Amino acid sequence: MSGGRPLPAECAALAGELRALRERTGLSLAALAGRTPYSKSSWERYLNGKTVPPRQAVEALCGLAGEPAGRLVALWELAEQRWSGRSAPVPAAAPPAEAAAPVKVRRRPVRAYAVVGAVLAAALAAVLLSLVPGRHASGGAPPGGAPPSASYEQSWAPGCAGADCEGADPQEMGCGAQGMAVTLQRRRLAGGQEIAIRYAERCGAVWAKASHLRIGDRVELSLPGADPKRVRAASRRDTEVYLSTAMTATKEPFAARVCFDAAGDDGGPECFAPAREGASPGAGGADGLSSTPVGGQAAAPGRGS
Repeated sequence: MSGGRPLPAECAALAGELRALRERTGLSLAALAGRTPYSKSSWERYLNGKTVPPRQAVEALCGLAGEPAGRLVALWELAEQRWSGRSAPVPAAAPPAEAAAPVKVRRRPVRAYAVVGAVLAAALAAVLLSLVPGRHASGGAPPGGAPPSASYEQSWAPGCAGADCEGADPQEMGCGAQGMAVTLQRRRLAGGQEIAIRYAERCGAVWAKASHLRIGDRVELSLPGADPKRVRAASRRDTEVYLSTAMTATKEPFAARVCFDAAGDDGGPECFAPAREGASPGAGGADGLSSTPVGGQAAAPGRGS
């Protein structure tokens, strides 16, 4: 904030949420600038609360992080009103008296309105933050949390399409953003791990996404004629967040097959594939494990199949 002006609670809350989203994307300020219409210096100001970002910047960051935009836009509206001073209205002056004798009008001090407005706005911001489903202590969405539907349409293009997506990170390319991807199949394993096969039609690519992994767990995505894509939980941090394989470019997402190999398990990998019946790989929810019900029948449910 410039001029030594104290940072309002609503603006501080918005900046904190935006920083958490940026951390979730794993993108640098330069990468954010390359993926959005806003410069690196602009993102530095937005994320540090030096100014309130445009609403479109909030929506763009939500899309890159796979976060439904509705809650953050509501918080942005509070911050923008507070920043511009519109959240603490000043009572209108009484019209001049027409009578000859002066009329003494008692007014409540303007400062009282400002204080009351600030308290109410801060309370509303706190309520909005407390209503976030499955909020994770690290600032991101916890594994297994089902994100709500987005309230605002996301209209930007992904960072790659077709063959250009081969081997690319789905999150970095925006292929897993809200409204961009659909879950073709999801499996919860005996150890609590959750694996999903994700597909983004606009990217023309498929990938595997996993959560609740244990250190040493491995996930492999394979398609006929394509190099397998693998990811392994190598640290404690990997067990607390989602992990995704790189993408495989394909026009046949239902040919994908995912195998899970649990750490220390000599019984062989557990493999499954999307169920084709009734499936329509179009646009879906945010890049989470919630688009299909848990326990759905997979095409290859057995171990090593």
